[in-house]
Amino acid sequence: MNFKQQGQGPAVVLIHGLFGSLDNLGLLARPLSEQYRVISLDLRNHGASFHSGEMSYPQQAADVIALLDHLALDRVAIVGHSMGGKVAMQLAKQAPERVSKLVVADIAPVAYPHARHKNVFAGLNATLANPPQSRSEAEAMLAQYIEIPGVRQFLLKSFAKGEAGWGWRFNVPALEHNYANIMGWPDNQTRFEGPTLFIKGGDSDYVLPAYTDTVMAQFPAAKARVIAGTGHWLHAEKPLLFNKLVVDFLSTGG
Repeated sequence: MNFKQQGQGPAVVLIHGLFGSLDNLGLLARPLSEQYRVISLDLRNHGASFHSGEMSYPQQAADVIALLDHLALDRVAIVGHSMGGKVAMQLAKQAPERVSKLVVADIAPVAYPHARHKNVFAGLNATLANPPQSRSEAEAMLAQYIEIPGVRQFLLKSFAKGEAGWGWRFNVPALEHNYANIMGWPDNQTRFEGPTLFIKGGDSDYVLPAYTDTVMAQFPAAKARVIAGTGHWLHAEKPLLFNKLVVDFLSTGG
């Protein structure tokens, strides 16, 4: 598993979301590194990490636990955004003794509808069928399927030129094949009793009031904060406020 470290102090692990990479939470990593040892990682089928045809949340949590073992880290705080938040929640439930505090950014421990990324996969598959030879050509192809420029720019962060030419760092076929797992949730029965903070984008529909009972049943110590005027990418839209919420929670318990 590919990762990078910065700073010294108690360890904090940052986990990116779907189609992302270890740089996605960079705006948080830098201020955190002033007082923490920050480990940013690429999940399987993303960034420079290994590719696999399998991608369940228990498997992804096990990947992170293996990295903690490799780094000889017994107990860490974990911050995860979107799919990375689900990996973080699964890890906390799977190995609670390894997690001191948990921060989940704009995702809930529930299954989501399977059509959210239909246009994204359509655009990505178009580039696989007729590989673009430049970043601008890739954006033009994606624009036929993905209307929002910010989404295209986010995806293009993982479009790079390698030895075999231009291509995606993330494993498009594996992500599409495992999409039901990614949007699903494997276990709403077990609990993580430790300190947990959910941070929601005020304009996002990923965390709804209807999920409150489900969240509290699995994370009974959970607290929630809402960042008004932000969507799903709350950590990039209002980084100073997001960072303050995370740092305050990690340093004081919330």
